[in-house]
Amino acid sequence: MQASVFKTGTAAALGATLAALGLTLAAGSAQGQKSTADGIAEYRAMLADGNPAELFEARGEALWKEPRGPKNASLERCDLGLGPGVVKGAWVQLPRWFPDTKRVQDLESRLLTCMETLQGIAAEEVAKSPFGKGEQKSMEALAAWISAESRGLRMNLPQAHPEEKRMYALGEKAFYFRGGPMDFSCATCHGESGKRIRLQDLPDLRTNPGDGIGFAAWPAYRVSSGELWTMQRRLNDCYRQQRFPYPGYASDVTIALGVFMGVNAKGAESIAPSLKR
Repeated sequence: MQASVFKTGTAAALGATLAALGLTLAAGSAQGQKSTADGIAEYRAMLADGNPAELFEARGEALWKEPRGPKNASLERCDLGLGPGVVKGAWVQLPRWFPDTKRVQDLESRLLTCMETLQGIAAEEVAKSPFGKGEQKSMEALAAWISAESRGLRMNLPQAHPEEKRMYALGEKAFYFRGGPMDFSCATCHGESGKRIRLQDLPDLRTNPGDGIGFAAWPAYRVSSGELWTMQRRLNDCYRQQRFPYPGYASDVTIALGVFMGVNAKGAESIAPSLKR
């Protein structure tokens, strides 16, 4: 019942905001004082007031502290890279190398490790869950809260370890790799500046695209689906649009792409979880 009421309210608010956007763009066109990009920016700012991602953040904080799984333990001893239990600042330094797993891990793959080792929740079962269902809902809520704890901080992924550098190189190759029936790559949409699909700006992810743009904006609440999308889900949908087979959840290629985008975004202010159309 709550979900259905919430979605109805969101739809109504979105409709009102879209109407306001139309007036904004029309006025800008008539007066010659605003560009289309300015109108879109205002529209996004209006939507961001009361971001529904806040509900996911609250759930994520509760999940972090709640004893769960066969071991009846919380995630409060989970090390996200800055020490056991340290959350603030962790998001803007992920993906990174972890000595205990001897892997470069992003937020989602690191949470899988913590859920399995601390709580006894099988990582394989979580990874097999569909997005938005089962334990994936828990993962999305945790990602929302953890990223929110670093809101306003600047992206600063480490590149000191050889494996971090190797994953950056792998991510760069994946970014430019073309294939599939459409002969697309990530760079097709995000390999130059000034591109847009309809009203959606396409940031240039080869360099720092700016504060709160690209990697620094995810996870995000998607108004069109009424769901919170993690970076893993965002990349999964990019592969769908390229007509590629879906990558494995928390696979090396998705983590490597995160390293590539995250390192390139160095210095950008994180606004995650943000709001998307």
